[in-house]
Amino acid sequence: MSLLEWISAEPSLTLQGQGVSLRPPRRRDYAQWAALRQASRGFLQPWEPTWSPDELTISAYHRRLSAWRRGRELDQMYAFFVFRDADDAMTGGVTINNVRRGVAQTGTVGYWSAQVHARKGHTLSALRTVIPFAFGPLGLHRLEAACLPNNDASANLLLKAGFSEEGYAKAYLKINGDWRDHRLFGLVTRDPSRGRPREGLTG
Repeated sequence: MSLLEWISAEPSLTLQGQGVSLRPPRRRDYAQWAALRQASRGFLQPWEPTWSPDELTISAYHRRLSAWRRGRELDQMYAFFVFRDADDAMTGGVTINNVRRGVAQTGTVGYWSAQVHARKGHTLSALRTVIPFAFGPLGLHRLEAACLPNNDASANLLLKAGFSEEGYAKAYLKINGDWRDHRLFGLVTRDPSRGRPREGLTG
C-alpha cells in the first residue's frame, strides 16, 4: 500500500514490531485509551502539556481523532497506538508530528506509556518499529525528539532506540503549565537515497 493510498481513507496499516503492533487510533479504542490515561494520570502529567478539564471525555477523544486524521491528510502528523501482541492490550502511543518537507524532510517523535506498562520494553520496541516507517514509506531524512532534563528514563529510551543527544533548549515547551528546558535528540537515516521530496507530499 502506498502512502497516498493509506492517507486517503480510514487507515488499516499495522506496523509489526518485537512483541508489539502499532496502528492508527480508531473510534472503538476510546474506552481502553481513556481507562489507561486515567489510571496513569499522576504518572503522565509531569511530562505532558496541561490536561484540559474534559481531557478524557469521548467528545475530547473524537476531537483528537479529527486532529490526527487531519494531520495525516495534510502529511503533517502520523499517530499510532501501541498494542501488546500477547493479549492485544494497549500500552501507549507513538506520534510522528511536525513533519516538514522541502529541504528538511524531518519529523518530531513523541510517545507515552501507561504506568502499568512502563519500563517493560513496549515503548522501545514501538520506537524501533516506527523509525523504519518514517525513513521508509514517509521518506523522511531525520527524526527529532526532546525530553525534560530530569526524565532520565525517556533519555535512555531515545539513546537505546538509536538517537543521539544533540543539545539543550531553554524554555523549549510548555509542560504541565510551565515553560521547561529540554534535552534535544536526533536521528538521521543512513540511507542517502531517503529524504527526497515525494510528489504530492512536499511542502
